[in-house]
Amino acid sequence: MNKPLAPDATSSPNSQGISPALVLAMAIATGVTVANIYYAQPLLDTLAKAFDVPIHTAGLIVTVTQLGYAAGLMFLVPLGDMIERRRLVVTVTLLTSVALVGAALAPSIELFFAASLAIGVTSVVVQILVPFAAHLAADHARGRVVGRVMSGLLLGILLARTVSGLMSDAFGWRSMFWLAAGVMLIQAAVLARVLPRDPGKAQVSYPALLRSVLHLLRDEPVLRRRIVYGFCVFASFSALWTALPFLLAAPPFGYSLARIGAFGLLGVAGAMAASFAGHLHDRGYARVATGGFIALVMLAFALMGLFPHALAALVVGIVVLDLGVQGTQILNQSAIYQLSPEARSRLTTAYMTCYFAGGAAGSAGAAYAYSLAGWVGVSWIGATPPLLALLYWLTERRQ
Repeated sequence: MNKPLAPDATSSPNSQGISPALVLAMAIATGVTVANIYYAQPLLDTLAKAFDVPIHTAGLIVTVTQLGYAAGLMFLVPLGDMIERRRLVVTVTLLTSVALVGAALAPSIELFFAASLAIGVTSVVVQILVPFAAHLAADHARGRVVGRVMSGLLLGILLARTVSGLMSDAFGWRSMFWLAAGVMLIQAAVLARVLPRDPGKAQVSYPALLRSVLHLLRDEPVLRRRIVYGFCVFASFSALWTALPFLLAAPPFGYSLARIGAFGLLGVAGAMAASFAGHLHDRGYARVATGGFIALVMLAFALMGLFPHALAALVVGIVVLDLGVQGTQILNQSAIYQLSPEARSRLTTAYMTCYFAGGAAGSAGAAYAYSLAGWVGVSWIGATPPLLALLYWLTERRQ
């Protein structure tokens, strides 16, 4: 018979908090790790040519990586509530390095798909570190700490595209994955040294741990609502960044890999929104701010759809969309981490699995929409999910 889900160290109030140096280290680690699942995005046109496959097939690289990430969220992240987090983080980080070597060596699209799947699965270290930081944070500052760690994560997402474009232009696309593999080895050594030990875990079997994720979905209406918001905005985010390299590589733009990757820098505003959104949550404005951030995502695609070949519209649209997506994400995570302190890793699993399922749906839809209807089709794919999320948000305001 399985033991009940016993409270662990995360269930006790935390009054001392986490040091700024450790927050910085965890923010850097989340950024460097999450970057692994975005290195391929600005290279999609190049990878399609390198492996001699059509555009919509190359676009599935993003989908496969995100499906792998969703699988890692489902089966690896709950272990953060069961075994010692530092050991788990270091072990999975080493496996990420192995997966990146596989991508660098891949001779065919099929093997690159397999390596991308493994990169996605193992990069969920990010979603072990974020609830770890939330656990270590003082109760009155949890939103701010989550926001700061997430700022590192968001910068990793954005800079990954820029670094990948520059590296691939200079040394070929395989060089990016070799570099990333080495960085992961260094990160594993650093985290083994700086992360605190985190004993006191739920005494429960692994199958019962996974079942408890379903129980959280059943019992927590705030979690279910925030899942809907997250699914919708990340579907739009992935639709943009999957289709954008195809748009920018074709006439009238015809940009190089380095210039395409540089568009990731436009999303820095989204990373800046992370701490701001954390402050809004801590001051009690989460509900109103959520609606505003979701509306920004919809408006961004409306602007880019109306002016598909205007560079200024693309630039403004990317900035606005990243603000909306990242602001919504911080508010979502800050809200769910208040629900059940002893189950933060499992709450992360429930939320982020659905979040990346939305990303996979958005990237797959965008690749096919672009091949069928160009950028206008992508704009419709991107604008519809936040519209649905906004309509759902209105029901929360009436409660």
